[in-house]
Amino acid sequence: MGRVRSTTAFCVATLLAASLHGAVARAAPGHAPAPVGEGRTCTASPQSASGQAREILGIAERTMEELDDNAVLLSVTKDGEEIVTAGLGQSMTGVPATPAMHFRAGSVAIVYMGITLLQLVEEKKAGLDDPVSRWLPDAPHADEITLRMLGDSTSGLHDYVTDPEFVAALEAAPFRHWTPEQLLAYPEAHPLWYKPGTDWNYSHANFVLLGAALEKISGLPLDELLRQRVMGPLGLADTRNSFTPEIQPPVLHAFTEERGPYEESTFWNPSWTTAPGAVLTTGICDLVRSAEAVGTGELLSPAAFRTQLDPGTAGLGGGTKDCPASVCMKNTEAKHFGLGVLVLNGWILTNPSFSGYAAVQAYLPAERLAIAVATTHGAKAPAENTAQTLMNRIAKALAPGHAAPGTA
Repeated sequence: MGRVRSTTAFCVATLLAASLHGAVARAAPGHAPAPVGEGRTCTASPQSASGQAREILGIAERTMEELDDNAVLLSVTKDGEEIVTAGLGQSMTGVPATPAMHFRAGSVAIVYMGITLLQLVEEKKAGLDDPVSRWLPDAPHADEITLRMLGDSTSGLHDYVTDPEFVAALEAAPFRHWTPEQLLAYPEAHPLWYKPGTDWNYSHANFVLLGAALEKISGLPLDELLRQRVMGPLGLADTRNSFTPEIQPPVLHAFTEERGPYEESTFWNPSWTTAPGAVLTTGICDLVRSAEAVGTGELLSPAAFRTQLDPGTAGLGGGTKDCPASVCMKNTEAKHFGLGVLVLNGWILTNPSFSGYAAVQAYLPAERLAIAVATTHGAKAPAENTAQTLMNRIAKALAPGHAAPGTA
């Protein structure tokens, strides 16, 4: 089933990455293109594009045909300067895909929650190793689990997205609105996979709880908190939360065969994906700007950025008698989950994929290279994050001296 395989983004990464112990180069201030809402409309690069831009478009066109994607949106920058921005294929039959279209951002929101948590910790409003019970006394295992364990997914909580009962309920009613209480009932029905902090497994439940904790710590609704601390400072005017399945127009439409027949899934209710207030939609220009900012630690101090990239997950996982390796996956210095981000082959990224949408935002500090891709699936598309596949191919072409995230 595409959703269960692909939403846990770390599962599809069989990758080795360069060590992050060295200094990470920051993009020079003022080099990023002005985001939408600050004097720049997200439009395609000139059709006469040549050189690297033409090479990227050629890769995208071939990959889209090979993987049977309906649409591809992409934007690539180097040193904050645009190389190419484009929309290929169709949003719907007869409706061309354009870079101005909006789509669901999925796990990009957990990156923003991780950044916000680190900011609040630096302001002494909370401690990373505070027990969750300080903020959410009624949360499952609240005395055993810390804020750090929520952010780096070492709590031991089961992932409701892999629970057959949840999957059956979701597929039976894709327009259903889910509350945090309903979502958390699934992991609460299982014992912890391991003693919190001693192993690693991806769980959406961690980020449902983290969103609630951030509201308690800050005294603000999560949507306002993320707007003030992340989207606002970065000028991400096309990135916003919605408490309904609404997507601001123009919309990139999605289709999937997850329930059997190939059908439109654009407005399936995404309330199950993460914490209320962090169910984001975005645009491709915002996504590449986000890749640059996350990959350079723009919103964090150097110390907090180092923590984001490796909060202690390296060395965890690998499977035990109680937690199979397919769940408790191995984290290494080269390939690990940070505080809401993936660190793979020296790239800093996240790659949401669900309900017919796939995307990736990735940044390679060694080359100051940012790649953002969003795709929608055709009827014969493989059960994989096709945006990640395309991103890997672009990465190989533009940074041949560095392994792409999706290579061993």
